[in-house]
Amino acid sequence: MNWQAICENKIFKDIQYKVETNKWGKIELSPASNEQGIYQAILIEWLVKLGENGRPISECGIQTAQGVKVADVAWGSYAFFGKNKRQNPYQESPEVVIEILSPSNTRQEMLEKKELYFARGAKEFWVCDSGGDMTFFNNSQALGESILIKDFPKKVEIDFA
Repeated sequence: MNWQAICENKIFKDIQYKVETNKWGKIELSPASNEQGIYQAILIEWLVKLGENGRPISECGIQTAQGVKVADVAWGSYAFFGKNKRQNPYQESPEVVIEILSPSNTRQEMLEKKELYFARGAKEFWVCDSGGDMTFFNNSQALGESILIKDFPKKVEIDFA
């Protein structure tokens, strides 16, 4: 089953899990949580506000050497979207890829995904932890802040006011 067929399969239509594939093409499921969805929305709000000449995307499928990985949030330039349109999955990575840590994954798993995304052309990889603290990386090191999305906060807050 290829990625598009998985996406179109009615078995997965209302599943409450994040679906990815591993390097052998087998389906892997991770539980989704409301907290993760809230962080996705907050990150997208910030990217809309600060990301110039591009747009955010949630649940971004990217073909990697280890199967299709689905970034919680990504940001691509208009040039990226002009070139890649509505591919599913993308064969190259948008410029910024963001993963949100949840109880079902580890920081080590995120660091492995980071390498897979950089191999597909990502320029920055960000991790949002369960407290909203952001960690930014380029291909060679941890960064104190994002270079591509100026003034992105180092901590995002869940605020229901």
